[in-house]
Amino acid sequence: MSPAAPDVLAELAPLLKDVSLDVPWELIERFSTLKREHPDDVRAASGLIVSRLEALGVPVTVHEPEIYLSLPGEARVEAGGRTFRAKPLAMSRSAPDGLTAPLVFAPTEFDPNTDQVITSPAPGDTGVDLRGKVVLAHGFGMSTMARHFEERGAVGLIAVHPGANPHWGICSTIWGSPDLRDLPRKPNFVVVSVSHPDGEALIELARQGGSATIVASLEEGWFSSPIPVVTIPGTEEPNAFVLLHGHYDSWDVGVGDNAVGDATMLEIARVLWKHRASLKRSVRIAWWPGHSTGRYAGSTWFADHFAIDLYENCIAQVNCDSPGCRWATEYIDVSWMAEAGEWARKVIQLVAGKEAKGERPFQAGDYSFNNIGLSSYFMLLSTMAPEDRAAKGYYVVGGCGGNIAWHTEEDTLEIADREILLTDMRIYLAAVAGAANATVAPFDFRRTAEEFVQTLAGYQYAAGEYFTFEPARDALAQLLASLDRFSLYCADLAAESASDPRVKRVNLAIRRLARLLVPVNFTTGPGFFHDPAESIPPLPDLAPAESLAKASAEQRGFIRTHLTRGQNRLVAALRDARREVDGAIG
Repeated sequence: MSPAAPDVLAELAPLLKDVSLDVPWELIERFSTLKREHPDDVRAASGLIVSRLEALGVPVTVHEPEIYLSLPGEARVEAGGRTFRAKPLAMSRSAPDGLTAPLVFAPTEFDPNTDQVITSPAPGDTGVDLRGKVVLAHGFGMSTMARHFEERGAVGLIAVHPGANPHWGICSTIWGSPDLRDLPRKPNFVVVSVSHPDGEALIELARQGGSATIVASLEEGWFSSPIPVVTIPGTEEPNAFVLLHGHYDSWDVGVGDNAVGDATMLEIARVLWKHRASLKRSVRIAWWPGHSTGRYAGSTWFADHFAIDLYENCIAQVNCDSPGCRWATEYIDVSWMAEAGEWARKVIQLVAGKEAKGERPFQAGDYSFNNIGLSSYFMLLSTMAPEDRAAKGYYVVGGCGGNIAWHTEEDTLEIADREILLTDMRIYLAAVAGAANATVAPFDFRRTAEEFVQTLAGYQYAAGEYFTFEPARDALAQLLASLDRFSLYCADLAAESASDPRVKRVNLAIRRLARLLVPVNFTTGPGFFHDPAESIPPLPDLAPAESLAKASAEQRGFIRTHLTRGQNRLVAALRDARREVDGAIG
């Protein structure tokens, strides 16, 4: 088990050479004039994607799910004799007749230079009485931040954004359409965002003891939303497939987020269909609705309704969001799971000539497949260099290659860059087709196990004498020994056919490794359900070890109980993984 040899990528040269901007750029130009928030506009956008696929002769299936959406309308804040422009966050409570309450400022831990737009409340804010108040806080007002203030008894939140234009967003921690487990977390809380200058004026009013009225209109419910899906069948092992996907709904016209991604997938569909005879395994390409107004409701629906096919046959999922944006010349903070890191770096180096730096994928970006257990790479791709962002006075945002037009009306045609987009298209094409064509899937789970070793060491240090992770360390050592043998065995198969029974056996084992090891590293909930849209630490069931030393004696007992159960889950997965590897070697 090792990343695919360079010759696998070399075989893709004819495909990469065939990539052109002719077809995709026309879609970007069309999308730059089409808002894609309301389901009617989303349906029109789906029609444009489908019509272009059909004109290219690419077969496409259109699913028609009912997904739960929240559609923001108009909003404003009235305070101190002034009216302030505002944007309601999706999934917040509508207040068309106005919500009036005293203002209070609560501090947050907001760092404009981090890549997390979900701002954390600062420890000091717990001393502020928020009950019945409208909270003012610096940050983006999403997910964890909104939930924190709602749980503290506030009736509303005005998120003070760091720039001159507030951003749209969604404040629910529920991932996709809610199920019965999720409904208790459904927001019942008014949340709007305002610009930084307006926010500072409102904070001053709060310090003077002022009140404010928030007016916010949202439409919420179940909406039919098309999902176009293309399948390019492989010639040797067609049941196995790589999933390439991205959202086609947007805030406003959303060129950088995500018309460029939609165009990228359209071009990859064209090229792969034209060269389908050279594809060993299948590639499936899907365009999602409900990303912006449903917290990834489209991809979640697909994960739910094609769960068993994904579980049994999906090689990996590759997310395509905001490629090819203006000034985005670097490949840093690229999302990839540990097993996929060397493969992703190699593709970027060979296509773009750039040294890529990765990060652990966080809970965002249509990563709706962790609870199924899919190896994953990419979410955002190219981005601005930090020094360029600093020179422009930009803060970090969650897309558009770092352009702060992200989630605003300013995300228009000039955000797309033709030359950068062409490079990113080729990276995505190579990353997807290369994984589909590699004799052995290019994912090295030794890197995953080594990451687990480091994570466990950190948790053991924090736990000290209060808990031991020795069973997990022993199971990891045994798995690593098996993975070393497995890697040598896979290397010997490099020249074999993809349909060789031994090759099929090791590729099945690699998929099984993902099914076992991805969930214990990225989820806390059961398989086939969806964790909240909140930050999840590595090996999350063991993360409470970090609080053991400072806990009271009574609380320590509860934490140890949790850690015992979490370690059992991990050890079982590690041992099952070792059996899969040993069985594949024979």
